[in-house]
Amino acid sequence: MNKIGWYALLIAMCGDLLFSFLLSFGYKGYSNLTMSISALGNPNSPVRLPFNIWMILEGLLFLISLPVFYKTYHSVSTGLTITTLIFIAIFAIGACIFTGFFSVNETKDVVTTASKIHGAGSTIGFMLFLFVPLLTGILCFKGQDNALGVICIICFIISLAFFTLFVMSDKPAFANTIISYEGLWQRLNLLFMYAPLGVIAINNLSCP
Repeated sequence: MNKIGWYALLIAMCGDLLFSFLLSFGYKGYSNLTMSISALGNPNSPVRLPFNIWMILEGLLFLISLPVFYKTYHSVSTGLTITTLIFIAIFAIGACIFTGFFSVNETKDVVTTASKIHGAGSTIGFMLFLFVPLLTGILCFKGQDNALGVICIICFIISLAFFTLFVMSDKPAFANTIISYEGLWQRLNLLFMYAPLGVIAINNLSCP
């Protein structure tokens, strides 16, 4: 059962980056550099259905992985572990499952109830998950795994930088500059947010 949880976590994280990239080839005019991942699920997207199904599945995979994370770290610090799990769960629901049910529109100029719900869930989910590498790093230091703790903190700092660029990307002042590459910054932000959990999952799967 432990391995199922770690596999679920790896599939959720790798799939988030890889599946969206593959789907982009079926959406003429879509740019991985300048468009957010959630734009793949907009009402006019030809890949809307598979994308939305995947986002719901991704959220469920994150939720499935929570018990094994708790089992691994609760003895180090129950409070920190539960806080980390709450942040992951909110991300799974707000930024993944909500995305599958409430789509953004093709352009941000069009605002609907669905896009508002999506925006709120995604924003809260991303902002909380941003601190998961930091919390995981603290857990690693408390558990005497200093090398992994350093990796987690470095990933937190890098992901924070990319998250800042992601937030700035749609500001008019940065139009037609490299900062406007919303899709690139989002994907790099996700990569470094996921990296510590990926290392932890692989380490646990490699154990007999």
